[in-house]
Amino acid sequence: MKFVTFRRQEEEKIGLLIHHDQEILDLKTAEIAMSGQNLIPNTMIEGIELGENFLKRCIEIYEWVSKKDNREWTYSLDSNEIQLLSPIPKPRKNIFCIGKNYVAHALEIGKAEDIPEYPMVFTKAPTAVTGHLANVYSHHSITQKLDYEGELAVVIGKRGVSIPKEEAMDYVFGYTIVNDITARDIQQRHKQYFLGKSLDTTCPIGPSIVHKSLIPDPHHLQITTKVNGEVRQNGNTKDFIFDIPTLISVLSQGMTLEPGDIISTGTPSGVGHGMNPPKYLKAGDVIEVKIEGIGVLKNRIVD
Repeated sequence: MKFVTFRRQEEEKIGLLIHHDQEILDLKTAEIAMSGQNLIPNTMIEGIELGENFLKRCIEIYEWVSKKDNREWTYSLDSNEIQLLSPIPKPRKNIFCIGKNYVAHALEIGKAEDIPEYPMVFTKAPTAVTGHLANVYSHHSITQKLDYEGELAVVIGKRGVSIPKEEAMDYVFGYTIVNDITARDIQQRHKQYFLGKSLDTTCPIGPSIVHKSLIPDPHHLQITTKVNGEVRQNGNTKDFIFDIPTLISVLSQGMTLEPGDIISTGTPSGVGHGMNPPKYLKAGDVIEVKIEGIGVLKNRIVD
């Protein structure tokens, strides 16, 4: 299942991508039509918190809808009818981000001694989050070095603390795409990551959260980032320095992870800052991050 959050007529709801990701099943409307009940929650975080009961209910709804004549449907929407939001539009916490998790990326922006021995962790503010097809502000008045970073992100499915590495994958709900857009000059000026990573709209997430059952091996996914159609990044999660169980275990040592927490796992080489000369983003640029099995996250830079 591929879960989305969408807005229609000022109402935010959750749904499923169906029909080769071309339509959205309005879960709440379909559920009412199916049973007269309204058990589907309003937000993805609430759904994730419900655990297996939420998944079972979504499967029941989808299977019921699949048996219906398409002409009877009033709960399937095409993209022209809705605005697709980030799957989790308002995370309860900062987004956890992992720096330099690919050797080639660590080398393109630093030196061999910069390859981390332990996971390098920073965060992005929840107010930076935006969705698929949303505009990303250039913030040209405060940065001249806006950069892209296509990344696989993990969505936590249940609460846990001090999670053993061998149990870590049990805490995963699913996967999505993050574009960790970064103001490199702000990052360098302040000698830390948070400000340069947290400008409004600089954390596109989406288009969906793909349940982990559809991604049997998250450590073998191709990641491609294009800017205006030009391939800039072409990597694979098999090249992680620190795999997903390690990241979950390390982050949870003494700190509780909760349903809906987002961990962005790092970016492969090919960022604009690492090129000679550098290629930073400007108004009008279109960035597309594609991850095998998940889809494409697309955004445009605007002033």
